[in-house]
Amino acid sequence: MPKLRFKSFWSSGRAFTLIELLVVIAIIAILIGLLVPAVQKVREAAARSKCQNNLKQLGLACIHYADKGGGNGRLPPGGYYNWDERGTWLVYTLPYMEQAPLYKQAVTAAGGDLYVTANSVGKSYAIFRDNGKLPYMRCPSDDFDDNSTVCNYVGSLGPQCATGPCGYNPNQTYCTTGIGWGYQTSPDHGNTVTTGELRGLFNRLGAAMRFPAAIPDGTSNTILIGESLPGSHDHLNQWSGTRPGIWWAYNGGASHCTTIIPINTFMPEEATGASCQTQTSNWNISWGFRSRHTGGTNFVFADGSTHFISASIDHRTYQLLGCRNDGQTPGDY
Repeated sequence: MPKLRFKSFWSSGRAFTLIELLVVIAIIAILIGLLVPAVQKVREAAARSKCQNNLKQLGLACIHYADKGGGNGRLPPGGYYNWDERGTWLVYTLPYMEQAPLYKQAVTAAGGDLYVTANSVGKSYAIFRDNGKLPYMRCPSDDFDDNSTVCNYVGSLGPQCATGPCGYNPNQTYCTTGIGWGYQTSPDHGNTVTTGELRGLFNRLGAAMRFPAAIPDGTSNTILIGESLPGSHDHLNQWSGTRPGIWWAYNGGASHCTTIIPINTFMPEEATGASCQTQTSNWNISWGFRSRHTGGTNFVFADGSTHFISASIDHRTYQLLGCRNDGQTPGDY
């Protein structure tokens, strides 16, 4: 029986021609060009989902604090009365974010009463400084310094005024009584201990916000927490001179975002020049909710539901979602 013989293509001595090689390279380049955007989209979708999950857990932690914890029916404070630093709302949610040992350690170090400052004077400060990088504090889409102890998630001031220090204040009209959107003018930056003066659910001085009684508009219609970017927010990044932004100190940006600034307003750290419009210290620009996600930003509402809100949302609707007591229906978002 005759044996079958196979002749290898390569044994013929024939090599690729230059044209064939260029065609193969071109096909590979086209495939890579098609693949990279798809991979980037998948990666961003995963990061956005992770970010939403972080917000979801923080929102539920706030609700559990009010329902079952030390809040006595109140949301965790965003600061503390009379500028006495007792930690941010993020500190008080630690036991509900699987960080009860850290919270207990900080309380014990302070002799049973939390005392947090932005320097080593506060005994709780050292505990948070050495254990301050918690996985749920950062949005994976934000590439700001991974070694920092900042947080991307900020309690909402609602349509609270945030007057900037240098006169460029294009958004202040959205926090005034005269606009006729159902809420009254509120103190700048949420600096009050009187709950009735507050439009959103958080403020810097820890005014007591009863949950859900203080939300007559309904928990499903009111923003609780949203995203922001430390690189474009001076209190989230650096405040009071050169101190680094830290999530546990009341003035570190944990409740320093207002809805009067449109979602994803230009990021000052990406702008150039020294004008008022490009300074992170101009709070009328920098104290806004923003993200690295394309087209919008993630939020968690007071009922614990998460929503991705488009940057193109009607601005009136956005204010009504930020305000807890405007008495109006925000509509679709």
